[in-house]
Amino acid sequence: MDRWLLLSATLLAVIGGTWGMMSVHRGNRSHWTVVWMIAVLVCQLGFLSLRSQHRAACPLADRGEILVFLSWSLTLFYLLVGPAYRISLLGVFTAPVVVVFQTMALMPGVLDSNPQRILGGNLWHETHAATSVLAYGALALAAVAGVMFLVLDRQLKEQHLQSGLFRNLPPVRELLVSLERLLWLGGALLTIGITAGFVMPHDGGGSLGHLIAAVSVWIGYTVLLTVKSVRGLTGRRLSLLTVGLFILSLGVFAFV
Repeated sequence: MDRWLLLSATLLAVIGGTWGMMSVHRGNRSHWTVVWMIAVLVCQLGFLSLRSQHRAACPLADRGEILVFLSWSLTLFYLLVGPAYRISLLGVFTAPVVVVFQTMALMPGVLDSNPQRILGGNLWHETHAATSVLAYGALALAAVAGVMFLVLDRQLKEQHLQSGLFRNLPPVRELLVSLERLLWLGGALLTIGITAGFVMPHDGGGSLGHLIAAVSVWIGYTVLLTVKSVRGLTGRRLSLLTVGLFILSLGVFAFV
């Protein structure tokens, strides 16, 4: 049942992204993308709810569950940020990322077919895992916003001012404001997760390696935000660094 929910969420994301792209190609802005992504969120919640019942804990015990939790976090932040900042086109860029993550989760061997109950769990470990992956959702959406800015910047430089994509992209200022706020939000959540990680008991090198990788990611984003606040960065450079740093930070899952 849980795999069917995950498959449904993935197919809905495919439909939502494709529908949005077709609308943009015709020069229209489709508000149905938000509806499709709400349906994706519902299916993701159903999947995570079933897995949490099997695990008797937050469902973050294998890479598949982490990828789905990350996709849920990304979808949630899109629904909170996109309509609020009137960046409806953000869903068109978010849906493909959700599809990629969830398709990886559906690959054989990635998601445990028979999830076992987690014994000996503790609050600090749950907090560390949940807030860290939640932070990655915010940082992933910041990277998506960065890609949108780079696309808009390219459209301006090539003077494609009449294209459907250009006319539906949000103002540059709103895009950069949302990008920076997502970075601060992701950084704050990651700080909570890392703090919990230091407090929780460590049972071996794998756990310690994951924490070191997470701290490295936190340092990278802290440096980026510090430089942006103190010296300032152009929109293009901030977007490039955000996208690049998120791609590099995905290596943290190698230590899970």
